[in-house]
Amino acid sequence: MLEGPTDAASVAAIASWHANAVRLQLNEDCWLNINMGGSAYGGAAYQSTITNYVKLLHQRGLYVVLSLAWNAPGASQARDQQVMADADHAPAFWSSVATAFKSDPAVAFDLYNEPHDISWACWLNGCTTSGGWQAAGMQSLVNAVRSTGARQPLLLGGNGWASDLSQWLQYKPNDPANALVASFHVYGPSFSQCTTTSCLNSTVAPVAQRVPVVTGEMGENDCTHGYIDVFMPWADSLGISYLGFTWDAWPNKCASGPTMILDYSGTPTNYGVGFKNHLLAIVP
Repeated sequence: MLEGPTDAASVAAIASWHANAVRLQLNEDCWLNINMGGSAYGGAAYQSTITNYVKLLHQRGLYVVLSLAWNAPGASQARDQQVMADADHAPAFWSSVATAFKSDPAVAFDLYNEPHDISWACWLNGCTTSGGWQAAGMQSLVNAVRSTGARQPLLLGGNGWASDLSQWLQYKPNDPANALVASFHVYGPSFSQCTTTSCLNSTVAPVAQRVPVVTGEMGENDCTHGYIDVFMPWADSLGISYLGFTWDAWPNKCASGPTMILDYSGTPTNYGVGFKNHLLAIVP
């Protein structure tokens, strides 16, 4: 039901890198048990799998970030991410997820994986998309979580496939809990919109002076670790967190995944070894 094993040994492998957080990407149809075509893997079965895995990760001292990654409007199946969260199901998804985890202080919510090809006004308040369906803005997703009483941190990915934080502060939603986190994704050395130190200093660093910033996805698409070897110390110097993408042992995907591991015992790829060595050096 999830990508790769979810047993104690595989979680121990993650912890052996001195990681302190894991980000899980979720499917709204599976969680809500809609548009499933009679599959037995949705609803309670899916929710139980996620909940049990979160508990197992916590046992190893790992925080968990739950992210909405697959969605679709109406009766369409959620087989991919869209330009933005859909108004049809995403608020209900977050209301349900937040209700399930609102008493767990070691969980944070990443409200939408990678908004893209929308305006910042749509990012905040929703809009009718080019596909004709209604997008839910970040404000409505924040409201859906907070209406349950959940007060955990909320990660809000920027525009441009979460690589653009240039107007994040200007369009920051209202949050009664005052616990919003700016999230951005970076894949170097040149895949993402903003990868150079000069660009990061001009667009990301100012946001980090005002609110917490998390690199929700960090990767390198050349199967080496030269780029992240520069990025991680830069982020450390500003108190910016980062989550490496991705803990999957897909064959021949070191560059195109990009995958950090060769197997689920935690053997690193040529890219993953840079991430592992950095964590081992900075985390007791």
